[in-house]
Amino acid sequence: MPHIDNDVKLDFKDVLLRPKRSTLKSRSEVDLTRSFSFRNSKQTYTGVPIIAANMDTVGTFEMAKILCKVGLSSCITFGEHPDLLNYSQAQALLTLSNVRKRFPQHTIMAGNVVTGEMVEELILSGADIIKVGIGPGSVCTTRKKTGVGYPQLSAVMECADAAHGLKGHIISDGGCSCPGDVAKAFGAGADFVMLGGMLAGHSESGGELIERDGKKYKLFYGMSSEMAMKKYAGGVAEYRASEGKTVEVPFKGDVEHTIRDILGGIRSTCTYVGAAKLKELSRRTTFIRVTQQVNPIFSEAC
Repeated sequence: MPHIDNDVKLDFKDVLLRPKRSTLKSRSEVDLTRSFSFRNSKQTYTGVPIIAANMDTVGTFEMAKILCKVGLSSCITFGEHPDLLNYSQAQALLTLSNVRKRFPQHTIMAGNVVTGEMVEELILSGADIIKVGIGPGSVCTTRKKTGVGYPQLSAVMECADAAHGLKGHIISDGGCSCPGDVAKAFGAGADFVMLGGMLAGHSESGGELIERDGKKYKLFYGMSSEMAMKKYAGGVAEYRASEGKTVEVPFKGDVEHTIRDILGGIRSTCTYVGAAKLKELSRRTTFIRVTQQVNPIFSEAC
């Protein structure tokens, strides 16, 4: 029989962070650098834990060069393999175990999942970092095509708890539409936050530049979209549906301005809740459930 989980699950839009007593005198005092030691590879990482997504129109060498200058990272996209998504869970875990045996000192990222039990399975099978998120991305249509998904804030909270219990780490992948969402992801326990749509449409982003009626746009598409599958697999296989879409994003100019806005927003978050370091943010976070984020009269989406 089908089962209904009646526990409330929340997304970024459903909460705000409660401000707390703070002794910080300036946002410039906030340290956004994190240092991690990975469970299985034994390798270490130090940097600002924000990553450009492994998408054609985001994970470019040009993007990586700019992000690297301020301590951020980028996944460089060399092409997706859609058929990998059709492995059963048992096959995927077996493949992961074999990769770990072959590359014992490599840091392995695996996913995407949204439940604590799958996080534990992947970590115990050899992964170091688990990508969390099914369907929250701006060009992802998985929820529409399959009915499968999980509200991202709750997914991050539950998966972070499971991962940290095994000394593993997670990436919140998808669902961020503004700097406040990135801060909420870190507050919920994410070790890293991966950004796609927020970094699309820039000079350093991939995708065709389109000019129409005096305005400029850049193409942005999901890696399970028909466009991506045509590029890497010759088209959408008969046994599956496209789970991504292609959109035209207004051209935003150089990405450094967006990065500065994101990092400034997170520093402000830390200041409001009294966290001198990004590492302290989740311990200082109390979420308040809300029905409205902002005054909508002159506001944008977030």
